[in-house]
Amino acid sequence: MAASLSPTLYAISVSSTNCKTPTSFGFQNICRYNPHSSHRLKATGKLFRVQATVLRENEEKVVVEETFQPKTITDEKKGGGGGKPPDDSSSNALERWVIKLEQSVNVFLTDSVIKILDALYRDRDYARFFVLETIARVPYFAFISVLHMYESFGWWRRADYLKVHFAESWNEMHHLLIMEELGGNDWWFDRFLAQHIAIIYYIMTVFMYTLSPRMAYHFSECVESHAYETYDKFIKAQGEELKKLPAPEVAVKYYTGGDLYLFDEFQTSRAPQSRRPEINNLYDVFLNIRDDEAEHCKTMKACQIHGNLRSPHSYVEDALEDVSDCVLPQADCEGIVDCIKKSLTSPPSKQDIGGKNK
Repeated sequence: MAASLSPTLYAISVSSTNCKTPTSFGFQNICRYNPHSSHRLKATGKLFRVQATVLRENEEKVVVEETFQPKTITDEKKGGGGGKPPDDSSSNALERWVIKLEQSVNVFLTDSVIKILDALYRDRDYARFFVLETIARVPYFAFISVLHMYESFGWWRRADYLKVHFAESWNEMHHLLIMEELGGNDWWFDRFLAQHIAIIYYIMTVFMYTLSPRMAYHFSECVESHAYETYDKFIKAQGEELKKLPAPEVAVKYYTGGDLYLFDEFQTSRAPQSRRPEINNLYDVFLNIRDDEAEHCKTMKACQIHGNLRSPHSYVEDALEDVSDCVLPQADCEGIVDCIKKSLTSPPSKQDIGGKNK
């Protein structure tokens, strides 16, 4: 059954992808929002309008019709940007090679973990989901840890990243609570395995995110993509049985509770309040968990373009605020090498430190 949605989106829509089929630069069809642009969103009709058709129960893709042509990372590389000459072809070739290497490593690591989980949890779905959700929260902890460190040194002042990553961890935490209520953590071995994989994953993600945020975000996209596929297969195989079972109480409270600000916050490709789940049985719970993983995948893909991420609520706030044409810059860097280099060459000014830190 298809449900048609036509909201006014304040965020730029990002199409979901398969992390195993990168394009020439690895992130085709991603729009970049420029926080330094003088053309700010206002409540005067200058809002991007996007019509989306979402296939619900047998959801395979999201079809998006846009009223504008998005600028992709490929467009930027080919030499836009106000008449600036295109980058040297050798540097482009090197960057493509680096991106391909990063993604190849990520796919290999993801496939290796999947094979282990397939061998251990072939007929134990809830235990597998418990392990997956324990692992899935880890990268968001790692991202926030590194960004807090950068903030302490005055290298980073982008609050939207912290807000969105916290909301993502909050969502994954409730997935974990649901699996615990379903008995996924009953065995000591499952708890031991999940917790120790999480420790290793955290250390690895902190190291990866420090060196290359793009690589860390792509790895997380691969993990979320696998989670989506896993839940989708489970729903299709067990759907009729799940419809006969009651929904866990924690799921009902999370998806239908009064304050859904954080639920909207991690869905950066949607307008706030555009998705309000109905929870009538266990089938609805897993359907929404699967859709959550798809939203995580879109957000992680958007993050792979540096500076591209914005909180969905920020667009609403900007549309309602009477902002001036002059937007204060925000302290920013990409990876530890870039951060140190910028700190040595141009220390942050008072404007950088105070710039739009919400």
